[in-house]
Order: sequence, then structure tokens, then C-alpha cells
Amino acid sequence: MPPYVINLDPATANVPYPANIDIRDTVKYKQVMKEYGLGPNGAIITSLNLMCTRFDQVLSMIRKRASQYSVCLLDTPGQIEAFTWSASGSIITDSLASSHPTLVAYVVDSARATNPTTFMSNMLYACSILYRTKLPFVVVFNKADIVSPAFAHSWMNDFERFDQALEESRSSFMNDLSRSLSLTLDEFYSGLKTVSVSSLTGEGMEEFMKMVTECVEQYKTEYVPMYNRVLEEKMKLDQQEKRRKFEDITEEGLEVLSLHPSLEHSSDRERIHIGGVEEENAEDANILR
Repeated sequence: MPPYVINLDPATANVPYPANIDIRDTVKYKQVMKEYGLGPNGAIITSLNLMCTRFDQVLSMIRKRASQYSVCLLDTPGQIEAFTWSASGSIITDSLASSHPTLVAYVVDSARATNPTTFMSNMLYACSILYRTKLPFVVVFNKADIVSPAFAHSWMNDFERFDQALEESRSSFMNDLSRSLSLTLDEFYSGLKTVSVSSLTGEGMEEFMKMVTECVEQYKTEYVPMYNRVLEEKMKLDQQEKRRKFEDITEEGLEVLSLHPSLEHSSDRERIHIGGVEEENAEDANILR
């Protein structure tokens, strides 16, 4: 069964797959650049912000098609920071995760990741996304038909092999930095799900779908309880804030009431004033007669 596909990249020229929902049908990327005087990344973020204003409609369409599709795939912009670290990206991710089993698949270009420094950059991105979203996470090494990602699995499982690959490269400064980062990410690697695939030949897709099933169970057993705890804490904080504001208003009201006894003569003045108006009305009535 094919997935329900949503393209969230407004800057892509061509989408090499049929998309059920395409952000480009709603937001014109180049028009956003011209209208708001933005650069490429700013226009992507603004386009996502505009899409967020209608994302409730997207969720509604996903729910309507739930019986027809087993998986909903959202293709996000390649500029990771434009989505992961933006308010719109958080809104979209949290909206999905609060209502549907959700996982993040981080796709790595295996052919370009053969350089140890580039590989480490990809792993840092993966780590930041995982801890940002806190969702079930899979690193997908794509283009396995061009370069076998066995080197990546080896580097993650054996620091000495990664260190050896660093020694074979030339940049001494980057080597020291990458070496330190690799040791830091050792705990991150230990619980990381990885899979090698080829989007061209279909290699590894069956294993990837098995990991998707595992991530759905992980979502139910880990993310949902965590989400419920966060939601309960937020509700408690909201109630405390409302209670505090109510107490502040009540105290202010008591202060106002405490001023009333000092205004004893004001009621007399009001009666005098009212009496004056009545007398004036009586005089006007006599004049009319």
C-alpha cells in the first residue's frame, strides 16, 4: 500500500514522486521572497509559517484518509535548521505526534558521508534532531547501491576504526574535533536505529518498514507516557497561573472595597446632586405651565 505523501519543501523545483498534499500549491516560494524581501532560508521559514496557519486542515485530511493508507510520509526541507529549530517545524511535529504515531527518519547520503568529517557532521545533525523532537528516530543511509554504508556502521560501533579513518585524512584541526565528538556521541550511537537502503533499487526497504513498526511501538510505550506527563505538568502550571491571577484580582478588589468607608460623605453629595436635578426638573415643569 503506497503512503500518503505530503511535501513540505516550498523551494524544490521538482518533486520526484506523486504528492497528495504539496505546500507549493498553497505558498509560492519566490513570491514570498519578493513580497517580504527575504533570502532563501528566510523564505522557507516564512512559507512554513504560512502553512502552519492551515495545518489543522492537513491533519483533518490525514484523518479522513487514514483507512486508505497505512503510512503518512512528510518530506521536510533539506535545510535542517529551517524546519527542526523553527517554531513552525515544532508546531507541525508536535501536532502530528500528539494525534498520530510519529517517527523521524533522518536520511543520509552514503556517498558523501564517506569522509569522516562529513559523517560526523551528519551524526551531529541527527543527534540534535533526536533530542529536539524526542520522537522515535531512525538514521537511513541511502544510496546503498552506490556505496555500501558498512563503513558508517563500523565507525559507529568501533571508535578505533573511525580514528584510523581520521588519520588518513589531512585536516588536523577537524580530526581532533571529530575525534572528541565521536567519543561524546558514543552513548548516542548505542541506542540509535540505523538501516541501509537504496531508494532506486528498493534495497533495504523491507528492513526499514520493520523498524517503522518497532518505532510505532516505541511511540506508544515511551513517547505517549512522556507526552501525557508534560501535558499534565502544563495543565498544573496553567491552573496555578490562573489561581495566582485570580488571587491578585481578589486582593485588588478588596483594596478597592476598603476605600468605600472613607467615602461616607460622597453619598450625601450624590443625594444633594440628585435633589438638585429633581428641583430643576420641577422648575422647568412650572415654567412650561
